[in-house]
Amino acid sequence: MSSKNMKQFRIGSLIPSSNTTQESEFLQVLPPGVSLHTARMTLTHVQKDTTIKIVEALDDAVQSLMDADVDVILLGLTAPSSRLGIGYDLELKKRIEDKSGKPATTAATASIQALKMLNAKRISFLAPWTDEINEFSVAFIENNGFEVPVHKALGYPKNLDIGRLDSSTAYKMAIENDRSDIDAIMLACGNWLCIDVVDQIEKELGKPVITTNQVSFWGALKLLKYDQKIEGFGSLLSKHLIG
Repeated sequence: MSSKNMKQFRIGSLIPSSNTTQESEFLQVLPPGVSLHTARMTLTHVQKDTTIKIVEALDDAVQSLMDADVDVILLGLTAPSSRLGIGYDLELKKRIEDKSGKPATTAATASIQALKMLNAKRISFLAPWTDEINEFSVAFIENNGFEVPVHKALGYPKNLDIGRLDSSTAYKMAIENDRSDIDAIMLACGNWLCIDVVDQIEKELGKPVITTNQVSFWGALKLLKYDQKIEGFGSLLSKHLIG
């Protein structure tokens, strides 16, 4: 199908004000016929209180995306969408849908869907933020029925510092925290550069890798019923978009 005749879709993405990597990673993955439109909500440090406070601005941010007539809305933030435990991601999803009248997903929602689809029971959960954030993020995964025998945080509270980390940080962390009984690697945080090393990690470890930005975008494309493979960013996008 020519680009002239291809249906055009718009993804609306809600991101933290201090995020410097999510848009660039989404644009790396962005396939023909899909455009990206973002709205920012205030957050400078990834902390327990800020991951709750950020969603206070949700309604206004959603409205700004509706002004662009987007087709789906994505809250691609792992910590804020899992902050208050099991089911909280679905509450935020419904809040966005009620405000916009459009289908929506969150990073936490898409992660659970992807892990179930991959039949991944035991997860290595790795992140650049602090242990206090990892604590509730890991609990969210566990309370959704998965085991997380391996989890580690690098300890960065400032979001701009996380955004300055090279993707080699994610690669090194994944390789060092794999085990034979681990089914999948999860690299969490939408401001952590990860997506360009996913293929390499999967080839070396022989198991799926999901990142916040990759799985969030996968979730949005699934809502659009986008059915073309996207190569170069892990098996989730190259094998599990169709169907």
